[in-house]
Amino acid sequence: MTSTRMSRRSFVNVAVSGAAALAATAVLPVQRATALSAPLPPLDPTALRAAIDDLEHPPSTAAQLRVGGTSGSWRGTSGPADIRTQRPVRGDDRVRIGSVTKVFVATVVLQLVAERRISLGAPVGRVLPGLLPDRFAAVTLAHLLNHTSGLPDHVGIPDPRTAEEVFRHRFDHWTPQEWVATATHGPLKFAPGTRQEYRGINYALAALIIERVTGRSYPEAVAARILRPLGLARTAVPGDDPHIHGRHVHGYLTMADGSLRDITTYDQSSSRGEGDMISTASDLEHLLAALFSGALLPPELLELMFTLPPDDVRMLDGSPARYSTGLQQATVNGVTFWGKTGETYGYKNAAFSTRDQQRRFVLAYHPTTARDGAESEMIARVADLLTRNPAPAAQRSESRPTGYRPT
Repeated sequence: MTSTRMSRRSFVNVAVSGAAALAATAVLPVQRATALSAPLPPLDPTALRAAIDDLEHPPSTAAQLRVGGTSGSWRGTSGPADIRTQRPVRGDDRVRIGSVTKVFVATVVLQLVAERRISLGAPVGRVLPGLLPDRFAAVTLAHLLNHTSGLPDHVGIPDPRTAEEVFRHRFDHWTPQEWVATATHGPLKFAPGTRQEYRGINYALAALIIERVTGRSYPEAVAARILRPLGLARTAVPGDDPHIHGRHVHGYLTMADGSLRDITTYDQSSSRGEGDMISTASDLEHLLAALFSGALLPPELLELMFTLPPDDVRMLDGSPARYSTGLQQATVNGVTFWGKTGETYGYKNAAFSTRDQQRRFVLAYHPTTARDGAESEMIARVADLLTRNPAPAAQRSESRPTGYRPT
């Protein structure tokens, strides 16, 4: 069996350490900070327009940005949804959202905890008997949700180094059990709860736990508990369907000869529960607003989504833990956001909000290469613009918006 997951390695000759390197890229510098209370700077529409119109940094085909919250709103799109027809992107076009999927999965799990149908302290092996080796008995549901499980790296999966290799594997299919089995070789990397390592396999297991506890499929549970109650009509869990239905933005990869090839349609089975969902910028902003307002979870469980592990629990590189239960924390120019980034072939996303909802933003764009973090440049400059005072008009006209970087 093989897989097309971008999280294995960048398809140029730059090695990255799997999903952790892509999802934890220094898009937004991570700092520990208290909840925002001071007013945010006003929006700069001219600079925001320039930020998404720059489709060269990184090389991209299109972009959508949606800014909301009590401190102002702005909407913008750039580029074509389909380079063949040159149809312009619309703000409600569907995109693949990658790891933003994890916000939905974590929310459903916490709803089940609220209903006392499962405990965060439940051993995964007890809930999913026979799926994990006995030596993983200490791994609990809580460890999965905040990426402190210590599960081993995947073994025996493909490692595409080029766009051509990605296309050769685009329709490879995995059952959930086959995918989990690739991450059960060898011992745990660390004692559960003592370190943090961002791993998609944690949420693949969480999706299986949803199915075991509810007796319905993970797509059905997400639809019943989040999509239909919130009216997120353009959001879907595709299951085994490799297509995006309805009006959507195409994703592309740059081939060795410099041409762009459409990668929109491909098998998502290796991203099940961790990065397989489809949505729109407006639906994701609606999700953040409802979630942060307490519409989906009781206060004590919502608080877990804004709680990082203890200070002595560090990432493998020694940096502070940055992932809570279902979200990640990021601070730019002294402003702390909570949300999630997402990435899959041809699609890159960021959906974040300050906890007090003064400022939310959802950015969806379409890099055609993956270059060891360079594909995150657009997120960096948008986040910077949303958290600092606008430059005077004269200064703005002399500066290049492509140079914006977090401070």
